[in-house]
Amino acid sequence: MKTSRSGGVAIAAAIALATVIAHILTGAGYGFHRDELATLDDARHLAWGYVAYPPMTPFFGRISLDLFGESLRGFRFFAALADAAAVFITGLMARGMGGGRFAQMLAALASLPFSIGAGALMQYVSFDYLCWVLTAYFTVRALASEDARWWMAAGAAIGFGMLSKYSIPFFAAGLIAGLLFTEARRYLRSKWLWIGAAIALIVFLPNLIWQARNHFIYLDFVRHIHARDVAIGRARGFLPGQIKLTLFALPAWIAGLWFCWRSGRFRPIAWMYIVPLALFLIAQGRDYYLAGAYPMLYAAGAVYLETWRPLMMRGWAQWVAALILVADAAIAASFTLPVAPVNSGWFKIASRVNGDFLEEIGWPDLVQTIAGIRDSLSAGDREHLGILVGNYGEAGAIDLYGPHFGLPKAISGVNSFWARGYGDPPPEVLIVAGFSRAFAERNFESCQVAANTWNRFGVRNEETVDHPDIFVCRGLKLSWPEFWKHVRHFG
Repeated sequence: MKTSRSGGVAIAAAIALATVIAHILTGAGYGFHRDELATLDDARHLAWGYVAYPPMTPFFGRISLDLFGESLRGFRFFAALADAAAVFITGLMARGMGGGRFAQMLAALASLPFSIGAGALMQYVSFDYLCWVLTAYFTVRALASEDARWWMAAGAAIGFGMLSKYSIPFFAAGLIAGLLFTEARRYLRSKWLWIGAAIALIVFLPNLIWQARNHFIYLDFVRHIHARDVAIGRARGFLPGQIKLTLFALPAWIAGLWFCWRSGRFRPIAWMYIVPLALFLIAQGRDYYLAGAYPMLYAAGAVYLETWRPLMMRGWAQWVAALILVADAAIAASFTLPVAPVNSGWFKIASRVNGDFLEEIGWPDLVQTIAGIRDSLSAGDREHLGILVGNYGEAGAIDLYGPHFGLPKAISGVNSFWARGYGDPPPEVLIVAGFSRAFAERNFESCQVAANTWNRFGVRNEETVDHPDIFVCRGLKLSWPEFWKHVRHFG
């Protein structure tokens, strides 16, 4: 059955644009997430690398700050744009595999739920996801056209992926397997493939040099984070998580995997899914780490379903499939976009499913409380005051909202904040937040509880439950250089 290819690109573009509009309309909901606060602070200290991630996300965060100031909606814009681009490119992948208008629309719709959720926050997930999708798209173009020059573009996408998040090597391993174990191995003799590999290395090289100069600190970070995730169960349920990740689009990607495996031309795409799936399963990765591998399967599955005679020759069946995927996106939006009023019935349900909502609430209240403690101190104490905090959300919040109250910059041993030091001269009186009473008493001669964390909505989250006490401490027992060695930690 012949399929119409006209109009598909415009439909995919319209679907992508709709996600940007949805994110702009809802982007100011609640407040900055604790991860966003860290990214925003790193954006003010541009570098070729950071403890917790490569430089791509802070770079776009800096552009957001320059364009939109400290607007929450503006800060999230480029993440939303990246995920919208991934939706559009998924539609283009279906076209590249021979799909018509319906296949392009179906592929774009299938990719909507994750793009809506990921684009709701300014985080490296969005840029990493886009780089996976771009790598798959350029691979599809190379395989479909047999023009080996596309491997240069794929190499660039992998290189930029390494500047976004260090997960794309798992995807590249799948591509390598696809080239080795299929008829596509002939490309191994092409100079364009090796030029593409060189481009990937050149793009990544500045961050690689930064890591070398900083003793590959990310390896220490990721070992700690992975051990924590395994200990608290975040790595459990990887395979069932793939079902939750794809929900109603499950038949589309399964059909796509089948289509690619049976296809001589596109069989490398199947390897690009199977290998990272196996590697993440063995490494006990979190379920969303594989999200970037699904758009290529959605595209392939949409092409397969478009021409599946038992069902898709009927126009009504195509519309039913499209409506199911629209419903899938609507469900995802209801749990990932900050639209429910805080403490409403739906907010309580959504925040149980998506705990990120809870970590977007209360940061201005925390900073206001710390400012009140500062104001209660004597003039002499205020002159030698520092604010020591335990996590990057607290540090980022103080650096963002603190200038309004005349507060000093936060001092913290977490991630990249540690490298910014404790000031010169070091403080003599400290407001200490985000630490336990045992920590305070162990490290200072005297500490008194001055206040407790709270938020105006009464929402219970990490700040109000895990470490509610805020102390005023004096008399650091160790010298500052010695204390600073011990206070470093990852989070």
